Amino acid sequence: MDFMIREVRPEEYGTLGELTARAYLDDGHLLRGEDDWYFGHLRNVAGRAEVADVLVAVDEGGTVLGGVTFVPAPGVMGDRAKAGETEIRMLAVGPAARGRGVGEALVRACVERARAVPGCERIVLSTQTEMRAAHRIYERLGFHRAPERDWAPIPDKPEFVLLCYALEL
Repeated sequence: MDFMIREVRPEEYGTLGELTARAYLDDGHLLRGEDDWYFGHLRNVAGRAEVADVLVAVDEGGTVLGGVTFVPAPGVMGDRAKAGETEIRMLAVGPAARGRGVGEALVRACVERARAVPGCERIVLSTQTEMRAAHRIYERLGFHRAPERDWAPIPDKPEFVLLCYALEL
């Protein structure tokens, strides 16, 4: 592996935020493009880092390749996590780093962290129907669909449903 996974550093917040927002935007995952409220949320790594663990993949030269947010308990950043669960959010890999195992390594790092959380029985995450590459990673790592937990996060867009995946620990 020619990259490492670690916690993001403050000087990387802007780079990771831009990478994450651009990945979602360029892959067509924001309903309203750059005007989508989630675009700004994706860019706000500093805000996420205050309430969750933000992990980053960097190559040997320090270039940010991708990132993910690990939510160790239900709370501000946990959309679907209940007691005894952790949550994975905002997985993103830059276009130049795709196909190198970066996304899978980021998810594996979250699984390792979840196993270290006392009382954690399960990891949950939400994903869009079109995020098929991410679904393959989740399924390869043992996550299963949890359709009873699927949800529509946008009140005026009930047809926009996020799929839930879970991994029993």
